Order: sequence, then C-alpha cells, then structure tokens
Amino acid sequence: MRAIAFFAVMSVVPFMASQSQAQDAAAGEKVFAKCKVCHAADQDKNKVGPSLNGVIGRTAGTHPGFSYSQAMVAAGKSGVKWDEPSLKTYLHDPKAMIKGTKMAFVGLKQDEDIANVIAYLKQFSK
Repeated sequence: MRAIAFFAVMSVVPFMASQSQAQDAAAGEKVFAKCKVCHAADQDKNKVGPSLNGVIGRTAGTHPGFSYSQAMVAAGKSGVKWDEPSLKTYLHDPKAMIKGTKMAFVGLKQDEDIANVIAYLKQFSK
C-alpha cells in the first residue's frame, strides 16, 4: 500500500513542477511595463533600446538601425542568439552575461517574472 501511495505522489510531482514554471504572457505584459520605457515589443520601432519585436531567434546585436555597444555586437558575432535560455540569463543579470552592455536595467530577480516576460515576447516573435 505504501508503495502505491509513493508512486501516486511521485507521478504528480513532475506535473506540479511544470505548472509552477508555466509562462503567462498577460502577466509578462505587466512586468514588461518596466521595459517599455526603453523597448517596444509590439512594433518594430527602436527607442532608447532596440525593438524587441521578433527578438526570439535573433542574433544579439543585430537589429537594424540600432547602435549597439561593442560588447553586444561581439556577443552576437560569438554566437549569442536570443532564445529562452539566453534571455533568461540576460534578463536575470544583463551586465553579468554581456559585460559592457549599454542596458542600464539591473535585471529581473524572480524566475517567474522572467518566464512571463519571455512568454510576452514570444507573441511578437512568430
């Protein structure tokens, strides 16, 4: 009986973990309000920062018409592409990932906020 209970609980644990990291684009839009000062996601328009419209899959430092730091251009040339893992790292601590980036934002500290912002950006990267 204990074995059945153990396996029943263990079969639910992976589901609970995946649900806790589910991405919520609506929540991401709210978090992205901090980013809107410098970035647009819903349109292909550079502001103080580059447009994030279509950012998923883009090589770092390559959006047309934006003057990137040498560090960001070098990151792109070394192979950095914006996908979920790279965005997660960058959004957590931009200056740690790309030393010399012009981005002044210190980063998002909550993994849930980062996942939600990525979900929000995905809407504009199809």
